[in-house]
Amino acid sequence: MAGTLYLVGTPIGNLNDLSPRAIETLKSVDFIAAEDTRVTLKLLNHFGIRRPLISYYEHNKVESAAVILPRLLGGESCALVSDAGMPAISDPGEELVRLCGEHGITVSAAPGPSAVITALAMSGLPTQRFTFEGFLSTSNKSRKEHLETLRHEHRTIVLYEAPHKLAETLGDLYDVLGDRDIALGRELTKLHEEIVRTTIGAALEKYRAERPRGEFVLVIRGAPVEKGPRLPLEDALALVEEYRAGGMKLKDAAKRAAAETGQSRNDLYHAALVREKESGAEE
Repeated sequence: MAGTLYLVGTPIGNLNDLSPRAIETLKSVDFIAAEDTRVTLKLLNHFGIRRPLISYYEHNKVESAAVILPRLLGGESCALVSDAGMPAISDPGEELVRLCGEHGITVSAAPGPSAVITALAMSGLPTQRFTFEGFLSTSNKSRKEHLETLRHEHRTIVLYEAPHKLAETLGDLYDVLGDRDIALGRELTKLHEEIVRTTIGAALEKYRAERPRGEFVLVIRGAPVEKGPRLPLEDALALVEEYRAGGMKLKDAAKRAAAETGQSRNDLYHAALVREKESGAEE
């Protein structure tokens, strides 16, 4: 019987954020696959955990997977960890999870801290819908091409950035997205944790004048939703009638017509319902 791959979330700064379940999982597995064995060894030593380590990172993931997979298929259990946060998120661990799925190996999780969610929650920007874009390319051309795909993105945008590239990235954000609201999270959960809530232009000025320190999470307000002119109610009702004549249910017809005309879906539904009742039509 095949073993289990455990995805174990590790602290993003404060060691006290490692959960009791994560500690128990790390103690119980046969071996641990780590992004950087030196970083993970410090974590294990802090909690008195003694388990064999194997290296698994971007540049050796193919070779390491060829070692890890047979061990899992042979019945051993493995904990996959990154240097900080949840493995397999903007992380080569996603490839190992895919391989486990293809080979029928159980994948479980001991969830933990996430810089993305932490920064988003602390940003003060809309959190209901967001897109996580990871790290931008180091190539100027590729980075701007990536940002161009986000120019009209209405959801809140979350990015990672290194301190030495921050000012350049803010400049590109300003050129492509304009001067929007932004929250910059730094040293999250650590002693010198900081959230700077400002605009892209003001952040650019700030970090051109002072040297940024620590890894950053950027949370950027999405593009404003451009609302076109609203069509008159009578025109919207005519559209509902057209969709109804095509066999669509009233609820669906009202929803579609509302999206196309800017009218309220509820108002359209009730107005159309009254009109149909008056004309003797059935719902």
